[in-house]
Amino acid sequence: MKNQFLVCLLLFSIFGYSQKKTLQTKFISEKIEINGKLDEGIWQSAAVASDFVMFEPDNGKPIPENRKTEIRVLYDNDAIYIGAILNDENPEKILKEVTQRDDFGTADLFGVFINGFNDGQQDFQFFVNAADGQADCITTDANGEDYSWDAVWTSKAVITEKGWTVEMRIPYAALRFSAENKQTWGLNFFREIRRDRFKYSWNFIDSKLGTFTQQSGILEGIENIKPPIRLFLLPYSSFYINANAKQKTFGTLKGGLDLKYGINDAFTLDMILVPDFGQTKFDDQILNLGPFEQQFNENRPFFTEGTDLFSKGNLVYSRRIGGNPSNYPSVAANEEIIDNPAGVNLINALKISGRTKDGLGVGVLNAVTEKTVAIIRNTSTQEVRQEVVEPLANYNVLVLDQRFRKNSSIALINTNVTRNGSFRDANVTALAWDLNTKKNTYNLAGDFKYSVVNNLEDKKGINSQLNFSETNGKFRYGVGADITTKDFDNNDLGINFETNYYSFYGNTSYRILNPTKYFNNFNTRINAYSQFQKETGKIQSSNINAEINIKNKKNHFLGIGFDANPMETYDYYEPRTAGRFIILPTRIRGALSLSTNYNNRFALDFNPSYTAFNEAGRNSYAFSVGPRYRFSDKIGLNYNFSFSRQNNNKGFMDSVDDDLSASTPNSLLFANRNVITYSNSLSGKYAINSQMTFNISLRHYWSYAENKNTLALQENGRLTDFTGYDINKNSSFYSWNADVSYNWWFAPGSQVSILYRNNAGAFERNINKDFRDNVTNLLNNDALSHVFSISVRYFIDYNQVKNKF
Repeated sequence: MKNQFLVCLLLFSIFGYSQKKTLQTKFISEKIEINGKLDEGIWQSAAVASDFVMFEPDNGKPIPENRKTEIRVLYDNDAIYIGAILNDENPEKILKEVTQRDDFGTADLFGVFINGFNDGQQDFQFFVNAADGQADCITTDANGEDYSWDAVWTSKAVITEKGWTVEMRIPYAALRFSAENKQTWGLNFFREIRRDRFKYSWNFIDSKLGTFTQQSGILEGIENIKPPIRLFLLPYSSFYINANAKQKTFGTLKGGLDLKYGINDAFTLDMILVPDFGQTKFDDQILNLGPFEQQFNENRPFFTEGTDLFSKGNLVYSRRIGGNPSNYPSVAANEEIIDNPAGVNLINALKISGRTKDGLGVGVLNAVTEKTVAIIRNTSTQEVRQEVVEPLANYNVLVLDQRFRKNSSIALINTNVTRNGSFRDANVTALAWDLNTKKNTYNLAGDFKYSVVNNLEDKKGINSQLNFSETNGKFRYGVGADITTKDFDNNDLGINFETNYYSFYGNTSYRILNPTKYFNNFNTRINAYSQFQKETGKIQSSNINAEINIKNKKNHFLGIGFDANPMETYDYYEPRTAGRFIILPTRIRGALSLSTNYNNRFALDFNPSYTAFNEAGRNSYAFSVGPRYRFSDKIGLNYNFSFSRQNNNKGFMDSVDDDLSASTPNSLLFANRNVITYSNSLSGKYAINSQMTFNISLRHYWSYAENKNTLALQENGRLTDFTGYDINKNSSFYSWNADVSYNWWFAPGSQVSILYRNNAGAFERNINKDFRDNVTNLLNNDALSHVFSISVRYFIDYNQVKNKF
């Protein structure tokens, strides 16, 4: 009888968790002051959302009574209000690090997730931490959390004798919902007790399922509200002072306007007029010895905010827009380049994006860049001429993404680059699919891409991939394959390194869904990948890797990784010549990743690795160490040092003609080299409060490749000794970047930013191995530039202006 009772209780619990909770809200006409006190009487008459359930680590465990959480929701004609009472048995232990916006820090957290269409497709998430900081994001199951999206809303968090409380006012302009008289919204609440790393939700989120947004509860009771006119203006003014050793100090004043307009309840237009990206984060440049360009992160807000639709098919690399010119100037023997711009100016850009109630997502991105010229001088006559390295160009992206059954989608994507005049144009079209079973247990994903490039010679190619995986439970697996033809090229608006191959891959994984006696989290994964050159069938890549990730009961993390290339492979990219290849030896690599609990004032990250090659003297190693210290809730510093050494690395160096070596005509020369890399970075912050912070970010990087001897690549892919080549092809690249900034959110959506930046970089063939001299020479380099800038951006909401007048 007892066993039967337990079985019934278990079934009831499972059935209860599978049901969506419902909360009734209430209309108000009185004003609520957002002070975190919940002292208006109307709060007490609102229905209460409680009985939170743990999301992780012990999925499904009810929240204890001494941490009881009660949430109330009210609404009026302009906004929705959330009041949260978050009890804690030890209020003095509540973590409350003060951070800048969208940075949770080491602090307790409360969040509300809203889906105005209740379609399980997209959540608008709003977070407040115990230090009164804000964060917000758009979340989809396909793309995860996008914190580059920012809304304008108000909140206040207060520590009390029984825990802490939160009040939030989220205007309807920050949400998306239909114009129906009776609204039914998807709703969930989230709470993290940081000192324990315990995460709870109001509606149970089953971690066995491969979905997050479809496990929300229901909000009912909102009636007779209208989607507001979503018209936001963000005028700005920026002042820059630039100086370096080669030019006098000069100031520049800029001004412009960003505009955001809600076309209807689903779609939004974003425009930038006279763009200014002078205060974006610097790029972490490296010594790039490989055959492919370095890929950089996108740091410009316009191209990072709300771009989940444009990531479909992985076709858009937005750094192409306003990036390097697409052509290099051609010069005669008696000419020299005086000025060759490193970037192209963006004239304007716009994007339209959104999703209808029926699940159709539409995204349009368009940008125009200006004509850019290089200045070339004749060294004999001193005459100066101009050469166009990038004409006036238009970049366009169109995405149509139809979601169905709340968890699947099929998308059509097109990217197009049209350049004025007789310059290269490009077009890529793709069909992408992400199909899940009704219970989110299996997934079938893939795409088919077709590229056309119009240049001196038209080029057409395809790329396609297909992947099947199990996405439910403790044990999961996946298998897949992809193919890319020789002429596939999406690099005008995307980025793609390898072509002319086909590959097969598979993986399997195991994870615990609830803590054990020793672990809060444990997962392990094995991957296998093989790539073959499409025309010859030679194996280009053969890799097996395994990893184990552990988080113990004290929330310290340990990762163990193993990586092996068990057979020789044929690299068709490093020789930089069509049809040629170099044979790479087998290798084994091992790595550790240790990260202590960031809740502690002092924490440490340590990541060593070692690679053993089946080639004498070629073994390499690397490590990074990153101590961090939180002096107080307002002051913190993070330092990271990394070092790597590659011994007897073999890399392309040069190609020579017949006259240099009659025995090896048209030789491809490789360097046998040691590659040493140092990197130091320091970041820190002083937060006066959640609206006002000082930040510092420093990075010094130095990497050099010292050639020991020269090798010639044979037709069979092997290397032999080569004599008679005496050109210095050593490489040494070092750079320095320093940013010191002050940010003040002086009003909702409005910000003052003050930035001082200095940076320098140099590439040399002669290597000075004295580290101190290198740093000193870099900082005394004539190329060291200084920039001081002040930027003021003011947020204007049409609805607020309308109400005032």
